Amino acid sequence: MLLEVRDLHVEFHTREGVAKAVNGVNYSVAEGETLAVLGESGSGKSVTAQAVMGILDMPPGKIAGGEILFKGQDLLKLKAEERRKIRGQEMAMIFQDALSSLNPVLTVGEQLGEMYVVHRGMSRKDARAKAVELMDRVRIPAAKERVGQYPHQFSGGMRQRIMIAMALALEPSLIIADEPTTALDVTVQAQVMDLLAELQRELNMGLILITHDLGVVADVADKIAVMYAGRIVETAPVHEIYKAPAHPYTRGLLQSIPRLDQKGRELYAIKGLPPNLLRIPPGCAFNPRCPMARDVCRTDVPPLYEVDEQRRSACHFWKETLDGR
Repeated sequence: MLLEVRDLHVEFHTREGVAKAVNGVNYSVAEGETLAVLGESGSGKSVTAQAVMGILDMPPGKIAGGEILFKGQDLLKLKAEERRKIRGQEMAMIFQDALSSLNPVLTVGEQLGEMYVVHRGMSRKDARAKAVELMDRVRIPAAKERVGQYPHQFSGGMRQRIMIAMALALEPSLIIADEPTTALDVTVQAQVMDLLAELQRELNMGLILITHDLGVVADVADKIAVMYAGRIVETAPVHEIYKAPAHPYTRGLLQSIPRLDQKGRELYAIKGLPPNLLRIPPGCAFNPRCPMARDVCRTDVPPLYEVDEQRRSACHFWKETLDGR
């Protein structure tokens, strides 16, 4: 297995108290496999990814427990310098806001080439040539002419391609893409996702795709992990989840997708708001918003029940949910 996250706990210590952002997350990614991590804002998707990458702000963040095994090695036991060598070379991250992630006062060629200067010891001239190759690889037109331009001179879609190029520079084994299509129009979203899928196949990389949009992952993911209030509430192969969700929260997310055959009808929305992570409700965290909630849901935290060999659901009544009741 390329990456295994085991019982990961992340906390943020604030003046109001301790916010439990990640509560015992478990997931794994193999070479060439795509895992989509879904959930509303504040569910812990990005915090988990930052912990894996080793870029979590500490303080106020704190990894309170668990293991992050990358190629069998626990990253949490490595020194900062050893972790830094893995970051970029072995694993890389594509951030959701390309404009704020790129340095506005450096050309894109300088920023792409820096990876080769720092990690490969290349000269600036050779690194610039590599930057042009990368831009060609992610299909940025006129790469030789544009390598000396600044981020603001590129469109949103092209900036996101530059972010993908930076992540791919050293051909890592794992890429984490955090909302890579946010703020892009539908056509550009499709182009970016197709490009990511093509490059993944070419390099046989593991890919973790973080998103709140179930429509984006339907054609690219192999399996899905649904997160709510810092916990994974359902995991399953992608087509199984679309066919029959085994958790009420997953069902709510699916019902929230606009459909052409329901034109003119009111869009479905999950009632209520995600819980305050400083005061997560007892029992199942989703119970205040769940249409199936019963007394046991308000007192007992549901474990990840085994639905079948490849599926898990953290719902006391997963059988009823699976049957569509």
